Amino acid sequence: MNEDTLQGKWKQVKGKVREQWGKLTDDDLDQIEGHSEQLVGRIQERYGIARDAAQRQYDDWRHANGIGSEAAV
Repeated sequence: MNEDTLQGKWKQVKGKVREQWGKLTDDDLDQIEGHSEQLVGRIQERYGIARDAAQRQYDDWRHANGIGSEAAV
């Protein structure tokens, strides 16, 4: 999913993000507004993990939820 697609679907995807990463606050999600790099950074920060681990979690989540391509969204 490219950045524009994630931003366009953010309101729909936000609930799934909260289910996966419950430590993210509503304020976090409002500030992220669909920016995948900010989401990965926030996951890293809230869970105290390395950037590459946060990116892996995000990529795995994206593929598991069918958000891996624009056609799947």
